[in-house]
Amino acid sequence: MDTIKKLFAQKLMDIKAIKLQPEEPFTWASGWKSPIYTDNRKTLGHSDVRSFVKLELCHLIQQHFPEAEAVAGVATGAIAQGALVADELQLPYAYVRPKPKDHGMGNQVEGELKQGAKVVVVEDLISTGGSSLKAVEALRKYGVEVIGMVASFTYGFPVAEQAFKEAGVKLITLSDYNAVLEQAAETGYIKEEDKAVLAEWRANPSEWKKEEE
Repeated sequence: MDTIKKLFAQKLMDIKAIKLQPEEPFTWASGWKSPIYTDNRKTLGHSDVRSFVKLELCHLIQQHFPEAEAVAGVATGAIAQGALVADELQLPYAYVRPKPKDHGMGNQVEGELKQGAKVVVVEDLISTGGSSLKAVEALRKYGVEVIGMVASFTYGFPVAEQAFKEAGVKLITLSDYNAVLEQAAETGYIKEEDKAVLAEWRANPSEWKKEEE
């Protein structure tokens, strides 16, 4: 497995940005029961991790999207990360709201991007992919070419992979659910037997634990 993926997974666990509780599941805003909770915003409060994320996202862009002419962050979680990345790469930057403002200019894309520019989108977390791809749609309507997306973490849900494929968006992430599971088991963060439970959840997250409600 990719060394960077495992290294970042460990950093997220070290600062408790990722919490694994197979026996005491969290409840997501969607109502899904989940044995994992991820809060990548915590990386902003740790300068070493913040710099790691910035530089490694830059490396992903340079490796996979060297033709990038601008960066766009997805509100709200990736606004700061996107700005840090754009600053490091010395590229124009904007961020994308979930929906247009209901006042002023009614903007959904905040900042200024050249029409037709090749843009890489920065996201913090990919679950179903819905909000991330709405940002892509908004950018395309704005008049730029979205050439791909980089994100800190993905759960790797099949529904998200299918959605990105249908939208024609290449997604590259620093770490993922499999890396977290492997690193958590290796370091004793979870018990080996918990891996099966966590794998079961990801296979069908919307139905997991429903029978106990």
